[in-house]
Formats: sequence, structure tokens, C-alpha cells
Amino acid sequence: MTKEVTTTSEAGFQADNRIRDFDHTIDATGEEAPDTLEALLAAYASCYVPALRVGAEQRDVGDLGKVEIDVEGGLDDDDKLDSVTFVVRTEAELDDEQAEAVVERANELCKVHDALKESLAAEVEVQGGAF
Repeated sequence: MTKEVTTTSEAGFQADNRIRDFDHTIDATGEEAPDTLEALLAAYASCYVPALRVGAEQRDVGDLGKVEIDVEGGLDDDDKLDSVTFVVRTEAELDDEQAEAVVERANELCKVHDALKESLAAEVEVQGGAF
């Protein structure tokens, strides 16, 4: 099995991506659409949500309810991504032990997490009962 994306740029730094029947625009300058790093961070967090949900079920924590992730990507002097931090808020109350177990499992399940170099794996803080 493979994943296929067709990326087209007519001119400039904007790229139109065809992903199955979906169109997704990324603008490296961030002027007309999310920039490349914002798109990466959004994909990472979007992958992490179901990983958290499945991890919670598999670790007997149950349904997390509403989940919200604030993502911060730190940049180095060359404007390259050098760190990622997630602040995860869940509707469900979680104690520290439950949060740790869910995050550990989510890290194993998240395909984007797995694809990033180790130094870019997100530092994760969970705030249960946030809603």
C-alpha cells in the first residue's frame, strides 16, 4: 500500500496538493495559506487526536470527550523546526498516571510522530477535565 499526493505549483511559493478527492493549499510564505511548517504541525496534531483516543481506550481510561491540542513549533536560527510542544486538553478527568499511559500509547500509535526525527517528537502536557 502507498499514499499518493500530487503537488503542483504554477509559479511562486504556493503549492496546490491533490490528496485523493481533496485539495489542500500550502504557501511557503504563509501569505495565502498555511505555510509548510504550520501544515506539518496541523498534520501532527490531527494524527495525535485519534492516537490519544485509541490510547485512552486501550489503557482503560475511557472516552476522552472533547480534545483540543495547542501546538507550538520552535524554530532555530535558520527558521527550521527544532522542537514541538503539545498542550492537550481533554474533557475527561485524568490523573498523572493515566495521562502518562495515554501519551505513551499515543506516541506508539501516531504515524506522524513515528515519521519525525526523534528530536522533533512532541513534548506533551495533558490537562484533563478542561471543559
